[in-house]
Amino acid sequence: MKNGKLFGVIALAVTMLIGCGPAAHIEKANNIKLNKYQSFAWAQNEKKASRANLAEQKVKDAVSMELEKTMGWREVKSNPDLILSYDVLVEKGSRVQSDPMYSWGGFRSFYNPYRRRFYNVYYPSHFIGYDNYRVPVKNGTIVITMVDTNTGNTVVQGWATDEIDSSRITTAEVNRIVKAIFKKLNDEV
Repeated sequence: MKNGKLFGVIALAVTMLIGCGPAAHIEKANNIKLNKYQSFAWAQNEKKASRANLAEQKVKDAVSMELEKTMGWREVKSNPDLILSYDVLVEKGSRVQSDPMYSWGGFRSFYNPYRRRFYNVYYPSHFIGYDNYRVPVKNGTIVITMVDTNTGNTVVQGWATDEIDSSRITTAEVNRIVKAIFKKLNDEV
C-alpha cells in the first residue's frame, strides 16, 4: 500500500513538472509526410548575416541539434530538402500572482468577575482568501519556419512562448523553448 501511495505522489510530481514548460503550437501543411525529408539548411538574410551574433547562433544550434536528434535530419550546405528560418521576439507582459491571506491572529484579554482575574485567550489566524495582483514579466517567443525547397511552400511552422528572466534570451531558455516546439511536432507526426 505504501509503494502505491509513493508511486502516486511521484507520478503527480512528474506530471506537474512536465506541465510547467512552455506551451508550443504547430501548424502543418495538409498531406505532408515529414519522414520524406532528410536534410535542411538555414535561410540567409543579408541584414541578419551582417550582424549575426551569439544569440542567433544559440537558436540555430538548438534547432539543428533537435532536428538531428529527433528527426534524424542533417544540415547541408547545398541542395537541402528544407530551408529553415526563425524569429525571436522578447516582449513585456504580465501574469497574475496569488498570495494567500490570513486574518489577524493573536491574544485577547477577558476579565472574569467571579475569579477576579484577567485571562488571555489565543485566537488563531484563519484563511480568508487570496490576494491577486499582476506582476510584470518578459515573454520570449521563438518561431521556426520550414519551407520545402522544391515547391517553395511552408511545410511546418512552430512557435512557443515562455517567461524569461531578462531582456535577452539565454541559452537555457532557448533550449527549453525549442525542445517544447519539437516535442509538440513529434507528438503530431
